[in-house]
Amino acid sequence: MSNLAPLNHLITRFQEQTPIRASSLIITLYGDAIEPHGGTVWLGSLINLLEPIGINERLIRTSIFRLTKEGWLTAEKVGRRSYYSLTGTGRRRFEKAFKRVYSPSQPAWDGAWTLVLLSQLEAGKRKAVREELEWQGFGVMAPNLLGCPRADRADLVATLHDLEAGDDSIVFETHTQEVLASKAMRAQVRESWRIDELGQQYSEFIQLFRPLWQGLKEQPLLDAQDCFLARTLLIHEYRRLLLRDPQLPDELLPGDWEGRAARQLCRNLYRLVFAKAEEWLNAALETADGPLPDVSESFYKRFGGLA
Repeated sequence: MSNLAPLNHLITRFQEQTPIRASSLIITLYGDAIEPHGGTVWLGSLINLLEPIGINERLIRTSIFRLTKEGWLTAEKVGRRSYYSLTGTGRRRFEKAFKRVYSPSQPAWDGAWTLVLLSQLEAGKRKAVREELEWQGFGVMAPNLLGCPRADRADLVATLHDLEAGDDSIVFETHTQEVLASKAMRAQVRESWRIDELGQQYSEFIQLFRPLWQGLKEQPLLDAQDCFLARTLLIHEYRRLLLRDPQLPDELLPGDWEGRAARQLCRNLYRLVFAKAEEWLNAALETADGPLPDVSESFYKRFGGLA
């Protein structure tokens, strides 16, 4: 265990989840740490790396097998060793999910909305389309009507096509509004996206990770393994929060929105630990050619720059 009580608390909290979310944590690790180093590692070194978080070898092997079966990972045998990397599909999924995590800021909003009317779809397909669009940031504005203030038109069209719902869905795009967020609009947003519930989850994230940030700042010398564990659990929890966050424009959010403070805390803590965490990764992980390759240049652009 670590000498840092807040870090031990986070590790214990992860271990007490039922069931333990090993597959999700492995995806976090690949996206955050392994992909920038070329994307491929020896399974044995991965097992050793995750052991301090309390994930045993059997659970890791089971999770890796499941992720391979689901198309996230692919294996290559070199002698008796297996090396795993993200598949092309897995990499695209990761890029889409993690782009939100590391982006320095959101683009400005011009007040326009994208609306999708689903009333012409049969009930089963309507439910599937609604769930997928909600994952992409749409909210239910009225029965069978979903809206998003910052939709990607290409993603929307592709989603409707993939779900065979393009011909029976009606898409509208509104013009820019002079008043971006009226009182009625803010009330609608609070209702359609369950903003209060998400805000509470961000508040809990802050309560979990602020003591860790303070504890690490007080250390005269940062421990490399502690920094790796802190970084991995930080991004794991923050990524899970962002999957529920529609990333609404600031104009539509409460003035005391906890998501802003959570993002600043995540950025500050990541900048504090990333370099020492890299030392631990370089020492612990192996590829078929030996040590990990250097990180890609894009890695240092995370959170607006890792100085």
